[in-house]
Amino acid sequence: MQSSEDRDPPANPYASPQQLIYARWLDIGTRIGFLFLVVAFALYVAGVIPAHVPLETLPRYWSLPVNEYLAAVGAPAGWGWLRLLGQADYLNVAGVAMLSAVSIVCHMRLLRAYMGTRDRAYIAMVAGQIVILLAAASGFMTGGY
Repeated sequence: MQSSEDRDPPANPYASPQQLIYARWLDIGTRIGFLFLVVAFALYVAGVIPAHVPLETLPRYWSLPVNEYLAAVGAPAGWGWLRLLGQADYLNVAGVAMLSAVSIVCHMRLLRAYMGTRDRAYIAMVAGQIVILLAAASGFMTGGY
């Protein structure tokens, strides 16, 4: 259900209603993502939730190239981190993924706004952007890495 704020954004001589919707959703999404990152980091540092790589051992791996780091700590590559979400250090990765997904969510909301205007050109452009962002996020174009 649309809020009245999404249907009738405030008048602005410099931004379209769709730009204001995108900006509002981007603001909310990044605030939520940042808060998630702060909480996840606090849980990791406090040791409330066990970590895959304990904080006290992390410095010995900092200088390693990524392939050596992954092998040394037994970390997965690509989307394999999802199976480690119960561990504090991977909650931080989830926060980064959440922030990365904010743009996709904003575009989905923007698509809905343009569908309301029936502007086919903008609908096609925003839908194409969503497809490209999802393909990039999936790792399809990089072989999963």
